Amino acid sequence: MSRPPYPEDLERPGLVRTGRSTFVRPVRPEDADRLVAFVGGLSRATLAYRSLGPVVRARDDVIRRGAHVDYLNELALVALAGDEIAGLVRYVRDPEEPEHAEVTFTIRDDHQSEGFGRLLLEHIAAAARTRGIRVLEADVLADNTRMINVFLGSGYRVESGPPGQIVHFEIAVDPQAQAVARAERREHTAVRRSLRPLLEPRSVAVIGANRSPLTIGHEIVANLLRGGFRGSVFPVNPRAEQIAGAQAYPNVRELPEMPDLALVAVRAEAVPDVVRECAEAGVKAVVVVSTGFGETGVEGRATELELARFARASGMRLVGPNCMGVVNTTPAARLAATFSPALPTPGRVAMSSQSGPLGLAVLDFARRLRLGFSGFVSVGHAVDVSTNDLLQWWEEDPETSVVLLHVETFGNPRRFARIARRVAPRKPIVAVHPGHADPAVDSLFAQSGVIRTRSLQELFDVALLLAHQPPPPGNRVAVITNAGGPAALTVGACEASGLKVPALDERLRHTLRTALSPRADVSNPIDLTPMATAAHYRQALDAVLADDGIDAAVVLFMPPLADKPDEVAAAILDAAEAAPGKPVVASFLGGAGVADLLHRGELVVPTYAFPESAATSLGHAAAYQAWRSTPAGVIPDLPGVDPDRARSLVAGCPPGAVPPQIAAELLDSYGISVRNTNSPGPDAFLSVRADPVFGPVIAFGLTGDYADLMADVTHRITPLSDRDAREMIRSLRAAPLLDGRVGGPGVDLTALEEAVLRISAMVEDLPEIESMELRPVRLLPPGDGVAVARATIQLADNTRKGGPS
Repeated sequence: MSRPPYPEDLERPGLVRTGRSTFVRPVRPEDADRLVAFVGGLSRATLAYRSLGPVVRARDDVIRRGAHVDYLNELALVALAGDEIAGLVRYVRDPEEPEHAEVTFTIRDDHQSEGFGRLLLEHIAAAARTRGIRVLEADVLADNTRMINVFLGSGYRVESGPPGQIVHFEIAVDPQAQAVARAERREHTAVRRSLRPLLEPRSVAVIGANRSPLTIGHEIVANLLRGGFRGSVFPVNPRAEQIAGAQAYPNVRELPEMPDLALVAVRAEAVPDVVRECAEAGVKAVVVVSTGFGETGVEGRATELELARFARASGMRLVGPNCMGVVNTTPAARLAATFSPALPTPGRVAMSSQSGPLGLAVLDFARRLRLGFSGFVSVGHAVDVSTNDLLQWWEEDPETSVVLLHVETFGNPRRFARIARRVAPRKPIVAVHPGHADPAVDSLFAQSGVIRTRSLQELFDVALLLAHQPPPPGNRVAVITNAGGPAALTVGACEASGLKVPALDERLRHTLRTALSPRADVSNPIDLTPMATAAHYRQALDAVLADDGIDAAVVLFMPPLADKPDEVAAAILDAAEAAPGKPVVASFLGGAGVADLLHRGELVVPTYAFPESAATSLGHAAAYQAWRSTPAGVIPDLPGVDPDRARSLVAGCPPGAVPPQIAAELLDSYGISVRNTNSPGPDAFLSVRADPVFGPVIAFGLTGDYADLMADVTHRITPLSDRDAREMIRSLRAAPLLDGRVGGPGVDLTALEEAVLRISAMVEDLPEIESMELRPVRLLPPGDGVAVARATIQLADNTRKGGPS
């Protein structure tokens, strides 16, 4: 009999409530001896809870058989602590009711109360859903309060039998909103606790420390000492007594105290043994700066993934490999665990970078810009600690107000979107993603409220503004200048960035005429003439910032045309300080970066070498503020949806194209009718494709030349909220045809938005759908709804993943 395929997709790193790392994976036949050891180490009380009565120890051969499952009708997941099993969960499908399964949990005594039960419930519920199981059933002794609390506190819909010696639970594993929210809270708490030894360690070891200056191992030690780290620093080198003035030790085991954090800077082939030594010694976090892993090819990638699995199973977090270290300038840490020759000054910006070499340039550039950092983490290949984890740390860091991301690849885009949506309303997230335009990436950032920039220069331009000035309450900008040419360039750049340079009302113009030189042009731009003084700049800025019709100001100054730039800078600072609710940016043409003159303590007015950069940064900030001011979307409960009927229809279809009649019935299960009808308005299409990285991506556009010639198509990643559906439709360039602004009464936008939401719900409920094409979609007049004329659905082969067959 052939061995069932092992579902690698169920292998997941995990964090329990205490912040301890673990690794959750399906049981394997080679785990038989581990299972025997696991059961043999359980106390009589735990065995009694497991067997619902008097303790009867099973024979070893019976226990070993538990390592052999088919991963579909019977599935067992283990949570590892080192090489041993810390917890086990198993379901067995009911042959009479295939959508029900009996589930049992067993947690080793020394790991009870840490949160393994809740973690394993989340994992087994997700696995059961994809295998067509809707209800997990469990019998629990009435005095097993820990397990009862796991079920009741899970957020899933739980039904329990009448009180008695044994309580029967039925857990509906559909992802209820409450269950998702509680899982997110548990994850958030666990992530922050797990990262504390990394970002706020009490002591640090540097393994591979070197006596020679300008080597990586030496510079890490030197930076830790130079950066003012308050804990102990332990260089580890068996052939040195002292490194950078600190006493060295031959190995981790001989350190006077066990460090929270270890930085590893040894040859790639020695890294696995060093990490194992750290795990055995009880180190809680490891940063591997060594190279020679995933960048070398398939074998190197396999090695680093195995390194990550071992670290998580051993209770450690791991950064890297191929990274440049970790910096945390906050008072609680003062950690400069990096070999970078340029250390950042303290500030309000935190950054995660996936490129080690790029990080060196970033820190040097930021220092020259006088942009201060609260934290900087080079995640390297990000096999464990990722941007998603760091976002959750900086989310609650009071020293961080802006988060910058350099993202090359997405480990878990849906998790990123979920976390970013939560963080972005309070702290702006600015990201640079290399490569050509990708609709999926653009959609991910747009839905999450992330400001996407196209270059590192643009990233830092935006960071300068958001770190020092508030985002503008609107998009109306006043331009104040002493030279007409640069002002014209600025107006054009503002309009290209989505900003408006409106005409000033007569009341404001009168105020400006009274205050300024008779030669000044008091339209917008406001040209103060080359003879402008600092007083003129102050009076003009005061007037426009006090006006309700202006949301921000761009100040241009040509030093060769006027004397005393320090006085002009002081006037700009005074005006910005007097109007703290509106941003002021400047361009002192001829001076690069942030001018020293525009700093006064905590007050900074960002200045740019060229006015186009100022306008682009303001445009990003205004768009972000508009996103933040729009009510958050929700994923609505839609009437007329029958997912059970849809699952039955899918279960009866082989992989490949779905027959047209079945496709129509599937859509009908989600309240979408397939019918031919005439429409006086334009036709549209809705399509879904399963992106290997981002999951289902929905595309919408009008048929014909709009999509083919103008590329007027919008994309979103599921699941969609009502806000996503609304923005998706209204962001088309052809939107005026739909809402009636041109060419007639428009179409039924409410019904169209609802259709998009129904498609989103459908592909979320039915992961077997590989692609879908609804073309044409008849867009009917307001009140008449929409009609799908033709539907094509393709099902994937999920048997390799252990999914429904």
